[in-house]
Amino acid sequence: MTDIQNGPAGRIARLRSLMEERGYDAVVVRDEANLRWLTGAMGVFDYTFEFPHAAFITHDACYLHTDSRYYNSFAENLPEGSPWQVDMDGFDIPGWVAQHALESRSRVIAIEDDMQLSFYQGILRGLEDRSIAASLPQMHGDIRRMRAIKDAEEIELMRHAQSITDLAFQHMLDYIKPGLTEKQIRTELESFMFNNGADSLAFGSIVASGPNTANPHAVPSDRVVRKGDFVLMDYGAGYRDYRSDMTRTVVLGEPTDEQRKIYDLVQRTHEECVKAIHGGVDGSDIHNLSVKIISDAGYGDYYGHGLGHGVGIDIHELPNFGRKSNIVEAGAVITVEPGVYLPGVGGVRLEDFGLVTEDGFEPFTASPHELQIIDC
Repeated sequence: MTDIQNGPAGRIARLRSLMEERGYDAVVVRDEANLRWLTGAMGVFDYTFEFPHAAFITHDACYLHTDSRYYNSFAENLPEGSPWQVDMDGFDIPGWVAQHALESRSRVIAIEDDMQLSFYQGILRGLEDRSIAASLPQMHGDIRRMRAIKDAEEIELMRHAQSITDLAFQHMLDYIKPGLTEKQIRTELESFMFNNGADSLAFGSIVASGPNTANPHAVPSDRVVRKGDFVLMDYGAGYRDYRSDMTRTVVLGEPTDEQRKIYDLVQRTHEECVKAIHGGVDGSDIHNLSVKIISDAGYGDYYGHGLGHGVGIDIHELPNFGRKSNIVEAGAVITVEPGVYLPGVGGVRLEDFGLVTEDGFEPFTASPHELQIIDC
């Protein structure tokens, strides 16, 4: 893994190195996942679409604007010795940005490229009102690319989240039986994670059974699980704003020959792809390997999604094992999740996530790869 300084201080240092390289006087950050990464404040961000916070970062200061709903939470949850100066001044946030530009004499102020247009226009008005001639170059995903390489603190949080996820899988092997609905299985799965240390869900859990397992992102329904069904669970625990991601497909009773065939294919694809992973690999090469294995077995038409995605504060981060070329560096945390989905019959997905190292892939997931058969 790349040797990088741990925690928010190291992350700010990495951003300031980029600022120095690009000639930025300041950076404005609005994306809440980016803010969580830079501040280290746990349990504060609720990832709504309100965008109630903003950061203004210079080469020697870090300012964070919030409102009364969050101010005390930041005061209580910023790491000890944090450099962040938090306020909830009466300024609207674009005006607050412009005021800091005035006070810091910043003239090249980088912004995120996915910033709301109204917020961007508000900054322009604020700068004009203060007679500041400044440029606003866009950062095209630069912070998200930095987030792709995890530090030791982030890795430990995701390992812990996955330990809860693995524990839940063992519990569900004893819980699932014919007669339950997909919704009942989801409720038990999620309740177990919350009762065993999760403080959020990584995402909305996918529970599918029978022919519904042929839909990769099926929504849990009132379908009753029956003997002979595949049951697919794609889920994860959230812990201190970091996420886990795992998929396991089980079968109720002895599998048919076709069920066994496609499960074995997916398992073999997963294991062959894992063997090919190492730091510096092109993610598209790993994805294409999964496509080749499944296609050579005659099931290429039944596997349409990418092989994997980065995981962290967001459930989908950089880098990717997909069709587009992108280099997957050591230090990335990423999923490996091949699948085969037969319409009207059912499908299988097998997903782990873990750390890319210089020489390979280190899974966080402990749950077995072998097909788990539920007696009924």
